Amino acid sequence: MTGIRKKHSKETKLKVVLAVLAGEKPISQIASEHSVHPAQIKEWKAQALEAMGERFGQKRGRKGVEEKPEAKLYEEIGRLKMDLDFLSGKLGR
Repeated sequence: MTGIRKKHSKETKLKVVLAVLAGEKPISQIASEHSVHPAQIKEWKAQALEAMGERFGQKRGRKGVEEKPEAKLYEEIGRLKMDLDFLSGKLGR
């Protein structure tokens, strides 16, 4: 016999994960209070911890001084002009 799958809102997931991370109640009690299976709570907790790890791993602040796109284009034009001059010299033009 299969049951109907419940769709939980992100607010519900957040409340459950915060309750688990607080550690004041066991997972089984939180599961019964929110009508969620304990295995689902453990999965949400793992997802939350992974997302937090990724978020805290990101660097903040200025990304560094980026060159203007025009500077890169002028640099490439200069390189191509040098190649053209070199090749035209080799061909004897």
